[in-house]
Amino acid sequence: MLQVKAGNMDVMGLLFERYHRPLFGFLFHMTSQREASEDMLQNVFYRMLKYRHTFTGDGEFRTWMYHLARNVLVDHSKQNKRSAQQYDLADVAERIGGGPAADERILKQQELDSLHHAMAQLSTEYREVLVLSRFQELKYDEIARVLNTTEGAVKVRVHRAMNELKKIYLTIDHERTAQKM
Repeated sequence: MLQVKAGNMDVMGLLFERYHRPLFGFLFHMTSQREASEDMLQNVFYRMLKYRHTFTGDGEFRTWMYHLARNVLVDHSKQNKRSAQQYDLADVAERIGGGPAADERILKQQELDSLHHAMAQLSTEYREVLVLSRFQELKYDEIARVLNTTEGAVKVRVHRAMNELKKIYLTIDHERTAQKM
């Protein structure tokens, strides 16, 4: 990024190749909207170019990049006050078809759908720390720099977020099991 800041725009393609997948994963896990995440991804890279002068090189590039991504998410949520996408499990079952392997795939898909639904019900603060720590595999000190807080505060948020996610997931799973009976 320091080379981009110095005017070598050819390096931007390398940065895109290296970081577009994890960045897309972060955006998608935060919104559950594929097209919106793709648009936001492009916006993040545009902002990298626009605000390249703000990258000092003192900290890690990933920290600065995720900070820009958070700002893009905030702007997106201000523009679009939509709720999280709901998954229709009946559609999944129809597409997969019958058989024991299909039943196992359906069960796994239902569990994933329940997890996505539970993640969507978390507060933005909790969802964000879980996505950064569990899906993007950032270290707590990196997350602390992205969120402009302390490492201890990040640890507490992750712990509380995991407890909340577990509670929500178990409620969803219980409701799903009760519907089957």
